[in-house]
Amino acid sequence: MRSIRPSFTAHRGRNTRRRTSPVLGAIALASVLALTATACDSGDTNAGSQASSSAADDGKITIPDDIKDRLKEHGIDLDKWKNGAWKNWDEDDWLREAKDYINPIIKGLWDPDRMREAEDPDRGVDDTDLSADQGVTDPTPEAVDAKAVATPYHTNAPEAGKVFFDSPEGTMVCSATVVEDPAHPGKSNLVWTAGHCVHAGKKGGWYRNIAFVPSYNDKGLSADELKAATREQSAPYGVWWGDWVKTSDQWIAQGGQTGGDGAPYDFAVIHVTPEEGGSGKSLEETVGSALPVDFAAPSVPKVDSITATGYPAAKPFEGQTLYQCQDKPGRLSFSESDPTMYRIGCTMTGGSSGGGWVATGSDGKPALVSNTSIGPASSGWLAGPRLGEVAKGVYDSVSEKFAGQ
Repeated sequence: MRSIRPSFTAHRGRNTRRRTSPVLGAIALASVLALTATACDSGDTNAGSQASSSAADDGKITIPDDIKDRLKEHGIDLDKWKNGAWKNWDEDDWLREAKDYINPIIKGLWDPDRMREAEDPDRGVDDTDLSADQGVTDPTPEAVDAKAVATPYHTNAPEAGKVFFDSPEGTMVCSATVVEDPAHPGKSNLVWTAGHCVHAGKKGGWYRNIAFVPSYNDKGLSADELKAATREQSAPYGVWWGDWVKTSDQWIAQGGQTGGDGAPYDFAVIHVTPEEGGSGKSLEETVGSALPVDFAAPSVPKVDSITATGYPAAKPFEGQTLYQCQDKPGRLSFSESDPTMYRIGCTMTGGSSGGGWVATGSDGKPALVSNTSIGPASSGWLAGPRLGEVAKGVYDSVSEKFAGQ
């Protein structure tokens, strides 16, 4: 990897049909220092034929009244939206505030080709000098080679999956983790990812068509094999749409295109619902597992080992295979006023953003303690926020919103 004064990249993805828009510059790197993060590709932007925001008990797609009200409040015609109006990224139409999140289901939008084509090539930008940070930063860790997770992924990392979404740049992808829901023990519909995987930060708004696919490409098919894959092979446990998302106020206010802006608060929780009515089972029941989240994890020097999981998409990876890195974390800080981040050696690249970091929690059991947020353009290390009271507030608010349902 490069020295402490490198070029960094926000790992976005290949866009085979570039679009010119003033908004593009505003979110060109929708996250931070080096979002080892979201890969994107324009893919097939045809929006499919049916839309809704959740599934009723009888399996039919319906639109809850509160979603209808929010669509009407923002002047959104559902039929026009599902037929392509969501592609309008004019600044005035790009919803930004936390309360403005809307994400009607567009049935069939996330087909195997659209999921497979979400990639992330290298793209470097000049960035800040990390040696100038005001907090505590440990020496750059040695690179740790990412190891492919044994297939089927569901057996060895059942909580892991991919988040897909659309931005002004095209179709994009992050990694994510199924986490427990205190309001619904054993029946969670919560997914943990990075803030920059759902919201563009201080110069943008909410991304669209956000969906989670647990155990994506569960059998580890190659990119060529996936060209002929069925939806069941790409998404064996279904496509789950985000009917509500929460990220930190700090990310919305501070999240930047480059540098460490907002990185210590770069996390989000997605509440999901199945695209199809399904069996009525929750996400946790469907995949058979969910990780607890530890908001009182030990300080960096006291953590012996962290395992990061994700689907890296930038070269030399292709985005279809699940990988992990294990390392003892060090500290990374940009400011004395912000929480110090975890940093580990890892060669995973763009697309791995949002993937869960697991360590022995404060109760001695494995728990999610962070998520991939940033890393250098040349790869070699990753950094993630240390979860504390702000993260707990985000998590609790999503859990509480659906507590009575």
